[in-house]
Amino acid sequence: MRNFDLTAVPCANHKMHLYLGAAKVKEGVEVTDHRFFIRAIIRHSDLITKEASFEYLQNEGERLLLEAMDELEVAFNNTSVRTDCNHIYLNFVPTVIMDPFKIEESVRYMVMRYGSRLWKLRVLQAEVKINIRQTTTGSAVPIRLFITNESGYYLDISLYKEVTDSRSGNIMFHSFGNKQGPQHGMLINTPYVTKDLLQAKRFQAQTLGTTYIYDFPEMFRQALFKLWGSPDKYPKDILTYTELVLDSQGQLVEMNRLPGGNEVGMVAFKMRFKTQEYPEGRDVIVIGNDITFRIGSFGPGEDLLYLRASEMARAEGIPKIYVAANSGARIGMAEEIKHMFHVAWVDPEDPHKGFKYLYLTPQDYTRISSLNSVHCKHIEEGGESRYMITDIIGKDDGLGVENLRGSGMIAGESSLAYEEIVTISLVTCRAIGIGAYLVRLGQRVIQVENSHIILTGASALNKVLGREVYTSNNQLGGVQIMHYNGVSHITVPDDFEGVYTILEWLSYMPKDNHSPVPIITPTDPIDREIEFLPSRAPYDPRWMLAGRPHPTLKGTWQSGFFDHGSFKEIMAPWAQTVVTGRARLGGIPVGVIAVETRTVEVAVPADPANLDSEAKIIQQAGQVWFPDSAYKTAQAIKDFNREKLPLMIFANWRGFSGGMKGCLGTWRDVSWWKIRAMLPMHIGEGSV
Repeated sequence: MRNFDLTAVPCANHKMHLYLGAAKVKEGVEVTDHRFFIRAIIRHSDLITKEASFEYLQNEGERLLLEAMDELEVAFNNTSVRTDCNHIYLNFVPTVIMDPFKIEESVRYMVMRYGSRLWKLRVLQAEVKINIRQTTTGSAVPIRLFITNESGYYLDISLYKEVTDSRSGNIMFHSFGNKQGPQHGMLINTPYVTKDLLQAKRFQAQTLGTTYIYDFPEMFRQALFKLWGSPDKYPKDILTYTELVLDSQGQLVEMNRLPGGNEVGMVAFKMRFKTQEYPEGRDVIVIGNDITFRIGSFGPGEDLLYLRASEMARAEGIPKIYVAANSGARIGMAEEIKHMFHVAWVDPEDPHKGFKYLYLTPQDYTRISSLNSVHCKHIEEGGESRYMITDIIGKDDGLGVENLRGSGMIAGESSLAYEEIVTISLVTCRAIGIGAYLVRLGQRVIQVENSHIILTGASALNKVLGREVYTSNNQLGGVQIMHYNGVSHITVPDDFEGVYTILEWLSYMPKDNHSPVPIITPTDPIDREIEFLPSRAPYDPRWMLAGRPHPTLKGTWQSGFFDHGSFKEIMAPWAQTVVTGRARLGGIPVGVIAVETRTVEVAVPADPANLDSEAKIIQQAGQVWFPDSAYKTAQAIKDFNREKLPLMIFANWRGFSGGMKGCLGTWRDVSWWKIRAMLPMHIGEGSV
C-alpha cells in the first residue's frame, strides 16, 4: 500500500483494520484515486490449533466477509470523497488440507452470492492468503488468491503460490496450475497499482449506471461463452474485432488501438462472433456512445462516425447494433466570449426589467475579431463606443445548429438501415433527444431497467408547465412507460443480460442479407407429438406455443407447438390481446403471432400534468383486435419480414373492435398499416 497515503478509520469490529487510501501525487495535483483497504486475520477459535478443516475455512471466511462488508458500508456512506477499487484482504492462519482449486470454487460461489452488494460498495479487488497442504504428509505451501472484477461482469480469479527465488532470495508469486495470472513472477510486496485513465473512465461510466464503451467487446465475449455453455465447446477466437475510426477525409478505417484513444464521443467496432448457428463466424457492426466524453452528446464528429459505420453495415448487409448511452445533441458555449460580453440593461437599477442587448467593448472586439467567432454592429450609447452582438458563432466547430443538422442526417440513416438490414438497440443509462429517435427508428429495442428514453427532461417540462410535476426522467421514459407502450421490446436487469439478449435475437436471424435463416439441429424430434391441446376454457396461448410444466405429471414437460425452450416473446406487456415472438420449429427460426383468448386489463396511468386525470383500468376482450394490438401485429410483421423469418399466425380472432372510441380514434390508420405490413412479405407465411 506504499503508493497510497493511508488514514486509519475507526472500526466497531476489532478483528479488522480499515484504512482510507489516497494515491500519492505530485504537489499541487488533485487526488482522484481514493479507496478503502480492509484487512482481517482468521484464526482458529481457540487461538492455538494450527490446523483447520475446509468447512471451518469456508464458514469463517463467509462470516468475516459479511462483517467486512458491514464495516465498509458504514465507512462508504460516511466519507467525504468518492472511493473506487476498494480492496479486501483476508489472511487465514491455520493450515488446511485440501486441493487449492477447491477454494477457488468456494470463493467464486461466495462472490456470486454477494456480488450485488460488493459491487454497490465498489469492492473490485480482493486477496486471500492461506496455508495449504495437499496431503496429510505434505508440507504447507502459502497460497494467494487474487479476485478482480473491474468491469462488473467478468470475475477474474488467479491462484499463486509463494516461492523463494534461489538467486536473489526474494519471495515471488508463481502461478498455480496452467493459468498464468498477471502477478506471475512479481515480488509479494509489489505495491498496488493506482487507478489509470481507463479505470477512471470506467468508474465514471459505472457511476452513471452504464458500462464503459470499450468494455463492451469483452462483455460480448463473456455472453458468447454463456451461449455456448460447456467450455469444451468453446471455439478458438470466439470473438475478434477491430475498431472503426475516421481518417482525415472522413472515411472509415479499421484500426487496433488502446481503449480510451477515441477523439469523439462515439465508438464503432466491427466484430466477428462464432456462434452455434455460424461456427465459422458472423460479422456485425457495433456502434456506441462514450458517455465519459462530453456526457455522450452528439456533435458533428459523432454524427459522421455513426453515419459511416451504419453505411458500412448496409453496404455489407450485416446487422447493426447500437448501444445508446447519450445526452442528445450537443449545445455548446463559445468559451472565448463568455468572459467578455457586457449587458445593456433596460434599467441598470432594476435588472428584472430585462436587457436591451449584449455588447463588447472596442478593446475586446479587437482581440476577438480575428477569430470570426462573433458578429457585431457598432453603436454609440451612453457616451461610449460599443459593439452590439448580433450573432455568436464560436471559433470551434460543433457548438450550435450544425449538431441539429447532423442529428437529422443520422436519423434518416437509421430509418434507411431498418428497411435494409437487421437493427438492434440496447438502451443503457439514458437515450435523450436524437438518441431516443435513433433507438425508436431502429425498432428492436432492449432497455436496461435503470435507463430511460426521453425527448425532453423532467426539469424542462416542469418549466413549461409552470410547476413541479415530474420528479425524475424515469417517470417519462422508464421501463414502466416504454415497455408498456411497445417502444421497448424487452427489458433486462443489466448490461450483460442486454448483450446476451442481443446474441439470442441474432441466433434467429441470417448473418447477412444474402443468406437464408440459420437452421440448427433441433433439440426436439421433428416427428414428435404436440402434447398441449387448447381447450374451450380460457388458457394461456403461450402454453400452446412453448409448452408448460405438466399439470398432473410432476417433473415432466408438456410440449407445445415449437421446439422446447426456443420461444422468445417480445413486446409482452403492450397490447396483450396479441402475443408475438420468435421461436424454432424443427430447428428452423420463425416469427410467431398468436391470439390471447382471455380478457385482459390495461392500466392507463393518470397524467401528472393534468390535475383532473385519474388512473383507469380498461377491460379488453380476448380474440379481438383493438387499435394497440393491431399496431403490435403490424410492427411484428414488419420486423420479422426484415429478418427474413417465416411467419406463423395462429389466427383465432373474432374481428375488430368497432366501438365508437376505436372508430373515432386510430382504427383507420392502424388497420391500413397492418394490411400494408403484409404486402411486402419476402418470406413464407402460414396461418393456423
